[in-house]
Amino acid sequence: MNLVRWSPFREMSILQNQMNRLFENSLQGWPGDAEATATWAPSADIYEAENELMLEADLPGIDPKQIDIRVENNVLTIRGERPLQPKVERESFHRIERSYGTFSRSFALSTAVDSDKVRATYKNGVLSITLPKAAQARPKRIQIAATAA
Repeated sequence: MNLVRWSPFREMSILQNQMNRLFENSLQGWPGDAEATATWAPSADIYEAENELMLEADLPGIDPKQIDIRVENNVLTIRGERPLQPKVERESFHRIERSYGTFSRSFALSTAVDSDKVRATYKNGVLSITLPKAAQARPKRIQIAATAA
């Protein structure tokens, strides 16, 4: 059996590296970090019903007229922008935690959809998109023909 000498400095070094990573990640989005406030990705849920796919995305504070939704080659793309409040000087902020700037999310759809019948609504900061499945992608029940035995 080999004995390994315990070194508190080695463990302190590991802890320091973990803390540095924690602070680097948590400081993203602060004023002065222009890249973090330039792009962001809203949270989204996608679920499937028998005849359609549904997407719900959290987009609070965004004018629905500024949201661009496209379906091309079975990929759903949502783009838009949440601008920083123009009436408040950037230097006046004590803290900026919400994300601002442009966003773009693309989702490869697991099922072929009828892009001509896609519907979108926006209520209470939640964008809901209904994507009807294409006729060939919908489940089809097959009847078994009765035969005499």
